Amino acid sequence: MYITITAQKTDGNYAQSAVDFVNYLEKENVGKNTDDLEHFFDQYEEGILRQEVISAIDGNTAKLKKSEPKFYSITLNPSERELKTIQSSQEALKRYTTEVMKAYASSFNREINGRPVTIDDIKYYAKIEHYRTFKGGDKEIIENQPYATQILQLKQEIRRIEHGELRGNISKLQQRIEQLEQEAPHQINGIRIVRGTSKPGPQSHIHIIVSRKDASNRYSLSPGSKYRASEVLMNGKKVKRGFDRDAFYKRAEKTYDKMFGYKRNYVETYRARKTFLKNPKLYFSTITKLPTNERALAFQLLQRSGVDTALLTIPTNKLQLTMKAIHILKKGIGKAIESASIGI
Repeated sequence: MYITITAQKTDGNYAQSAVDFVNYLEKENVGKNTDDLEHFFDQYEEGILRQEVISAIDGNTAKLKKSEPKFYSITLNPSERELKTIQSSQEALKRYTTEVMKAYASSFNREINGRPVTIDDIKYYAKIEHYRTFKGGDKEIIENQPYATQILQLKQEIRRIEHGELRGNISKLQQRIEQLEQEAPHQINGIRIVRGTSKPGPQSHIHIIVSRKDASNRYSLSPGSKYRASEVLMNGKKVKRGFDRDAFYKRAEKTYDKMFGYKRNYVETYRARKTFLKNPKLYFSTITKLPTNERALAFQLLQRSGVDTALLTIPTNKLQLTMKAIHILKKGIGKAIESASIGI
């Protein structure tokens, strides 16, 4: 489960309204019949319309400065393996989202009216999306790029010939374009993968827009706080502050596993991700020391994400990862994390 928390952009229209972000979340509704539209939901209601979300978020910003985010975006990205466990059930994803938001509330280290923050203090709206597209940083796009560049150059050359600026054989140039299209290493159903191509397989994920202010519009609840969990003395009183992201991510992961009986492999865990970011050598060494079945699955998950695991097949007692080897592996794992393909 790969989870991101992103602050609202504070430039342009984003600084004043949630309308642009909500409109972005409506992209999969374009061209659908009324009965097929995917609406927003919150902790207790479904079928919430776009305009209601905009009004609720925009109207819940008391005393916030123009330079401060009015809302945060949370994205829950289940991996392909996690989605297969629940058969991409929309109802299961909704139930999971409502439980995750309880974990979100409990990760705030502060009090409201003398009590801990609860889900009823959180104003949020969620929406399930079922598709993802390839972006510029994806391995498939990067490795197809040399072919894309040549194809673009040939098409430009054809246009110049058609306009009388060059002399040449358009038919031969078109044949070369067709050849390059077929030679590109990454294709779906015989068509070269380009930016915007839909990714195959289960891709369901959840977008959540959550207000910076609590439901009463009195208290600021920022998951972007630089204070993780601490107390400070204000006016002679101890005041709790902060949001514990580590605790939130761990609770979200455990919630999924408990709800759906999911057997999480080491490389899918938040703990593994933290280890990878802080100590890559320990991360790779830990994988090689997993029990046989778990190690085999870890290799399979990494390989499926495009990570070259050849360096990890060295027997543990002889394993000596050079800085060059670590760099190669880090690059592959980093891209897997960004694409949420192994769920970490």
